[in-house]
Amino acid sequence: MTKENTFKYIIIGAGLSGLTSGYLLDKQSEANFLILEGRDRVGGRILTKDTIDFGATWIHHPHENILSLLDTLSIDKFVQYSEGKNILMYNTRAEPHYFLNDPNAPSSYRISGGSSTLIKKLSKSIEDKIKTTTFVTEIIEKEEVVTVVTKGGNYCAEKVIITIPPRIASDILFSPVLPEEITRVMKQTHTWMSNAIKVGLTFATPFWRKKNFSGTIIGQVGALTELYDHSSADNKTFALMGFVNEGLRALSATERKESILLYLKNCLGKEILNYLTYEEKDWSEDKFTSCEQIHSVYLTPSYGNPVFSNFHMNNKLLFSGAETSPIHGGYM
Repeated sequence: MTKENTFKYIIIGAGLSGLTSGYLLDKQSEANFLILEGRDRVGGRILTKDTIDFGATWIHHPHENILSLLDTLSIDKFVQYSEGKNILMYNTRAEPHYFLNDPNAPSSYRISGGSSTLIKKLSKSIEDKIKTTTFVTEIIEKEEVVTVVTKGGNYCAEKVIITIPPRIASDILFSPVLPEEITRVMKQTHTWMSNAIKVGLTFATPFWRKKNFSGTIIGQVGALTELYDHSSADNKTFALMGFVNEGLRALSATERKESILLYLKNCLGKEILNYLTYEEKDWSEDKFTSCEQIHSVYLTPSYGNPVFSNFHMNNKLLFSGAETSPIHGGYM
């Protein structure tokens, strides 16, 4: 192994956890690390396209670590728009139910410029230490080093941090084999967003606001399960974003779009057809997030299994990420 391919730390995954790890190492004047990412981009399940957050979106008051990180990076946040009537669709044969938000309820926040603003800031100072389109296939621990095998070559490190979803990481070959308990937990840990379909539409004007709608739709029946106002903080771009009923996955893209637009037309009015852009993101089709055995989870999954807090491979391997955190698992 050449010196160029040997590091003190190797981080697998350039999502929020991996980039934060690299950012903190850099701030501690530790330059001897490398981040390996299978995708051709950084960010993982944080993805902003045409102002729409197709991945992680909201932050809440209890999320102290991410709020602190935003302050450190001088990134602004803003309150999720919620003024006006919300819509509850609970029966296909009943009229929509309208309700207002509790003004005393804690606010949800979004990141100004989209969630990818955070990714751009974190990666800016460590871009030269990130290697994309580098798919890890095997991790070998032998004597004093860990060898990380990829389709494009091998890398060695004293310590390795795995920040990709445990279910995806379970496809990596480990030598020696990890304990049976952690392997079982990895395979059973639901991957956040792995079954989600998100849809985003942009508009020239926020017509729903003019009709005293908040843009929020909760759909117990129909094409969408949730929808929200997704306009920018500066109100220069206007959008709606939400989650598609997974039953529509079996439809063609054209049929699904027609179903969604009809549903929104019935809820918000014919102005919905004047969209500027329409785009979907089905995370089940993303091999770095999902797998063939996807299953839907509508209640908050149990994350932060204690096995993930332990070091493995003679204290050379650590797991980190949305599914391994015992605090606010699944959130940013």
